[in-house]
Amino acid sequence: MDALTEAMRAVRLTSALFFNGEFSAPWRFATPAQDKVAPIVSPESERLVLFHLVTDGAATARAAGHDDVALTAGDIVVFPQGDAHEMWNGRTSKLFPGARLLPRLAKGELAAEKWGGTGAVTKIICGYLGCERHAEGSFLSGLPPIFKVNVRSSPAGAWIESAIRHCVSEIDPPRAGRMAVLAKLAETLFVETLCRYMDELPAERTGWLATARDPKVGQALALLHREPARAWTLPDLARESGTSRTVLADRFVQLMGESPLAYLARWRLQLAARRLTTTDRKVLQVAYDVGYESEAAFSRAFRREFGMPPARYRRERKAPTGHAT
Repeated sequence: MDALTEAMRAVRLTSALFFNGEFSAPWRFATPAQDKVAPIVSPESERLVLFHLVTDGAATARAAGHDDVALTAGDIVVFPQGDAHEMWNGRTSKLFPGARLLPRLAKGELAAEKWGGTGAVTKIICGYLGCERHAEGSFLSGLPPIFKVNVRSSPAGAWIESAIRHCVSEIDPPRAGRMAVLAKLAETLFVETLCRYMDELPAERTGWLATARDPKVGQALALLHREPARAWTLPDLARESGTSRTVLADRFVQLMGESPLAYLARWRLQLAARRLTTTDRKVLQVAYDVGYESEAAFSRAFRREFGMPPARYRRERKAPTGHAT
């Protein structure tokens, strides 16, 4: 059991690989922010994480207000907040005409294009991970606006890259189930990227991923995500995590900036908000689902967190496709 796995199980994910590009230097392309991309590729997603995997050659990536990131083969560059960004190799003011990809992207297809000059070739596969807003409180929490990881640094990452390269090369004729396979590979690639990023975090780093990695409190974080409705006490959590109350409390606050039970309270409300917008369960049932013993206590806590009572939140936010589970 690990916290990253447990957190991702609680989030509805949508993923895909949507562009296979071959660029010859000099070239340059720009990707708009998530609020422009999401309605086209994943309209059901509240948050869109964008990423680009360089399979051959070299490139540079940049998000506005941040340093350039140099990329080589095997590097994946991730934009966790879905910021607008550019990638390039060589000097040119001529942008790749991305608008011509829109018809294929709108159909959920993998677009493939060649573009650029006569110089060195760079091959890039682009993808996204769509998720709900509350992922920002867990595995997306504390990530920088742009970062890179080399997936070839691990056998698992190298295998995933190889599988992706094989699948995107099978363009004609299109095989049944191909896009479903690419979607699973996109999600797997993102998870592997987070794992590599966690492994490479400096020892002094804090935040959600640093907490999940920590051998002392990572188990506690995983337990809170696995059984959020359980009536946890600090002694119970410490005992099942195999550590002392003092070590757990101090280390959790050091890494997360709040106590385990304060984190649990926030996580329960995030889960409740999801249930309100994706199911038809009554407010009292939702309260019980996430560990509250009364609707009144739940409503008070929910109002403090979201600025409105649960029923109003549901009316204003519920997706048209909400269904009972």
